[in-house]
Amino acid sequence: MTRPDTSPSGALRPQPTEENIRELVYAFYDRVREDALLGPVFDGVLAGRWDEHLPKMCRFWSSLVLGTKTYRGNVQHAHDPVPGVEPQHFSRWLYLFLDTVQARYAPAAAVQFMEPALRIAQSLQLSRFGWDYTIPPEQQAILDRVAPRRRPAGHGHDLPTRPTGERFPARFVGRQMDVAENAPAE
Repeated sequence: MTRPDTSPSGALRPQPTEENIRELVYAFYDRVREDALLGPVFDGVLAGRWDEHLPKMCRFWSSLVLGTKTYRGNVQHAHDPVPGVEPQHFSRWLYLFLDTVQARYAPAAAVQFMEPALRIAQSLQLSRFGWDYTIPPEQQAILDRVAPRRRPAGHGHDLPTRPTGERFPARFVGRQMDVAENAPAE
């Protein structure tokens, strides 16, 4: 099992900066490379190219979290050709990434990384495995821990619990799903 990540100074960062995003990215990918499940997949794709990939990931996360707009690329296209990727790889990636983020950032800052990471994972999984893809239980546990969608009865929002096997929760951006609501009356 991969060791838990700890922030080098022991203090949680109150906000992301270019410097601590770089530290996060390099620490995370150190863990990925050491991981028995993810290491072989990443090394198979990035062998000899880690020095090129890591700065690109720093630009990617800086663009997402700080709005620097220094990353140019297509996430879906970059991940399409990766052979042998299965649902457990996404679960493990999320676990390692979220654990690394939580060890380095205060909660308000950590959310700035977690929300895009969860959306990206959802998008990649849906495109790879199809619309009827059911999230694996270990990944659902991660999502429930980090971003619970519904609260149990008696906590201010008496919503039903999420049924087992519910489709992967995807957020659609752009056109409304219910176009009848916005359609002109006939």
